[in-house]
Amino acid sequence: MQIKAIMAGNVWKVLVKPGDTVESGQDVVILESMKMEIPITAEAGGTVKAVHVNEGDFANEEEVLVELE
Repeated sequence: MQIKAIMAGNVWKVLVKPGDTVESGQDVVILESMKMEIPITAEAGGTVKAVHVNEGDFANEEEVLVELE
């Protein structure tokens, strides 16, 4: 499962790393856009397979941020 950015913004905080277990509804990344923090949440539970962004990166809308297995 891929977790994508819902809007373009700077990656302010990455809250998970590969191997972490996440639950449905858990925040995995915090984006910053127009001085607002936008939490990106997992729609389903799973184990983090890969994190495709680092703190400080710019993420485009619909860009894959985190992959779960």
